[in-house]
Amino acid sequence: MHHRLLFVCLGNICRSPAAEGVFMHLVQERELEDHFLIDSAGTGGWHIGSPADKRMRSAAAQRGIKITSRARQLSITDLESFDLILTMDNDNLAFVESLAMENNHLGTTASIKPLLSFASEQSCLEVPDPYYGGDAGFEHVLDLLENACEGLLKKLSVDL
Repeated sequence: MHHRLLFVCLGNICRSPAAEGVFMHLVQERELEDHFLIDSAGTGGWHIGSPADKRMRSAAAQRGIKITSRARQLSITDLESFDLILTMDNDNLAFVESLAMENNHLGTTASIKPLLSFASEQSCLEVPDPYYGGDAGFEHVLDLLENACEGLLKKLSVDL
């Protein structure tokens, strides 16, 4: 079975590329690359083509996680191309759900869920945007993403 996952945040330069990197890291550790297609996107298009924020890449690299993606904007075709769309916060969730409802006639097949719904530690309901904060914000986001991605991989691995 092949799981097609898309992680979504606002600009696709902090949270969603980090989630993509964290999940890919976990998949590679378990040698499950053949079972997953993993990508990320943003609801906005301000950063299209840009690498992830250097502070996020640096914080992730200190944990052995590589973030190599380039920012792209969520498209209608993503709703058909992915099985599971994982959002970082309630605004992203509402945007993706609205896009899916507006375009339901296109055959939307993706399930849309908040990424933190897979976390074992439910201390937060949303992944906070660390963009305007300090280094501690990036570390906190990575802690949340690692926990949620572990839970997600555990759930999806049952189907492999």
